[in-house]
Amino acid sequence: MSASTTVTKFTWNDMPKERVTNRIDRRIVTGESTMVAHVYLQKGAIVPEHSHHNEQLTYILKGKLRFWVGDDLSQVFDVAEGEVLRLPSNVPHKAEALEETLDVDIFSPPRQDWLDRTDDYFKDQ
Repeated sequence: MSASTTVTKFTWNDMPKERVTNRIDRRIVTGESTMVAHVYLQKGAIVPEHSHHNEQLTYILKGKLRFWVGDDLSQVFDVAEGEVLRLPSNVPHKAEALEETLDVDIFSPPRQDWLDRTDDYFKDQ
């Protein structure tokens, strides 16, 4: 069976939890063309402004994130439990956790900078 036809099952709690900043952790599962991550944000955690060529879906399982999006970050979206925000490729955005938050981020294609740990736009707050 080739890698592209191998079925794999993952359990979130068995996946290693990576410390991204002093207020953000994540777990990652990646396939050939899609990546999904659990992102754990403490209240007040900031995801600094950045953009990427990957399309992104952010689904909030618990808590609430505020996103600023667009070239001048003038569009503001509060995304709460049960809501999904779609971010097209190359759209600048930043976020703040308004509450303790668990979100599911889905990327296509996978975020290479997350896989090789070169996502240096993250800073400790």
